[in-house]
Amino acid sequence: MLPTINALLHTRALNLRLVVPDPASPALDAPVSWVHSSDLDDPTPFLDPGQLLLTDGTQFPVSEAAADAYGSYVRRLVDHGICGLGFATQVIHGVLPEGLVAACREQGLPLLEVPDRTPFIAVIRTVADWLAKEQNARSEWSLQAQRAIARAALRPDGLRSILAELERQLHCWVALFDAAGNHLLMPNSRPVPSDLMPAVREAVLRALEQGNRSVAQLTVEDQQVTLQTLGRRHSLRGVLALGAIEPLDPARTDIINSVIALASLALEQARTLDTARRHLRSGVFEQMLSGNTEVAARTARQVWGKLPGEPVVVTVAQPPRQGQNLFEALELLSDDHRGAVFYAQRGETVVVLANPVHQLEVEAVLGRYGARAGTSAETAFDGLLRGVKEGEKALVRATELSRAVVTFADIAGGGMLGLLPREEAESVARRLVDPLVKHDDVEQSQLLPTVAAWLANNCVWDRTARQLGVHRHTLRNRVAAAGSILGLNLDGLRDRLELFTALQFLEMDEGHPER
Repeated sequence: MLPTINALLHTRALNLRLVVPDPASPALDAPVSWVHSSDLDDPTPFLDPGQLLLTDGTQFPVSEAAADAYGSYVRRLVDHGICGLGFATQVIHGVLPEGLVAACREQGLPLLEVPDRTPFIAVIRTVADWLAKEQNARSEWSLQAQRAIARAALRPDGLRSILAELERQLHCWVALFDAAGNHLLMPNSRPVPSDLMPAVREAVLRALEQGNRSVAQLTVEDQQVTLQTLGRRHSLRGVLALGAIEPLDPARTDIINSVIALASLALEQARTLDTARRHLRSGVFEQMLSGNTEVAARTARQVWGKLPGEPVVVTVAQPPRQGQNLFEALELLSDDHRGAVFYAQRGETVVVLANPVHQLEVEAVLGRYGARAGTSAETAFDGLLRGVKEGEKALVRATELSRAVVTFADIAGGGMLGLLPREEAESVARRLVDPLVKHDDVEQSQLLPTVAAWLANNCVWDRTARQLGVHRHTLRNRVAAAGSILGLNLDGLRDRLELFTALQFLEMDEGHPER
């Protein structure tokens, strides 16, 4: 702790006397960061806030000066944050000027009388020795704390022990969040106050989204909270949060930096293990695709628990560019639902197998990290390869439509046409019918609606003629004219199917603009 004015008053060797304020005033407990002596009329350019100023009053006339001279002098000191004024008597002034006493009392600046037998250097040396003793004590505390944290790191539960030791040394609460923003509960740790957790978690997610190494200070419910990201830039491993902590001095900062380094190392080692486990997941999934379900199930049971029960929904997702956090979120999801959710990386995509009841949770996790996805129909393991292909087709459609998720049922509802790439097919369809559209616009004819109705009626002449209210010979002439303009032989099945398919794509586009 820094020395206070009260501490200096109780140092007998200095013989200081309190003039203003009352001995019970809290102003006397203000810390003194240093002592400076000056007889300038305005010494504030050479002072720092929190210092004690000593003067022999050379700047004031021996005869009593005007009250406003003392008032303006004291006001400058108070505005600059000076914690007290020591005035030497029996040097220039025999007694304290009454105007100075009144100004200090009015403006709340502690005033001490320094007797002529006490040189200023004695006061300065007392504070310097005090500060040096305090610095040595802080250094010793820092060294002992560093040793305690190093010993904690050697324990089997190293990361948990490190954070528990940090709490003990700093008398604060510590919370660790993983790369997905989930709070990792540590046994025997001080809980984060429940009223602070929502704001802390929101700040943690913002820090992770930025992807940079950072330190953030925030005030939540009048409590200071410090957030420190862990890991490398664009490869963050988590966030360390500290609350109810005393102001950080160099010693406390060194302790926190040591913990951050050790925690980052521990989490990086865990990441290496996670990468190995992901490779194992990929191998297990390939075994399932090849039909070796029993081998895959035995391997999975030893590492993660049993595989999801049949039937499953296959989700094929395209992770974002920085997909590490998504993998960790899927790891947590699969841990939460052992035997119900399994995921594996497959090339540039990630495949998730989930029981149908957990499918919405899977899609929520994928959506949280901006991954596009396609899902299959429910399938058994012997149809897993078909399920993957369905998911891949749905993923392609999700990418085309800029949608987060597309199910295979969405595209299968259009039959074989729904499985074709929409952008390419629509472009071809428009080129095919465009000559007929232009002819109808110029000639004010109805060839396109006529041929569309004819195809919709399975090319039955009489039914279409009645529907359109025209003679069947008129209908035949119009269809023949449409075929001539389009360059198609509408007497043959092949050209009829080509025109029918083109019209179907254009109708699908108009009927489902969101697609």
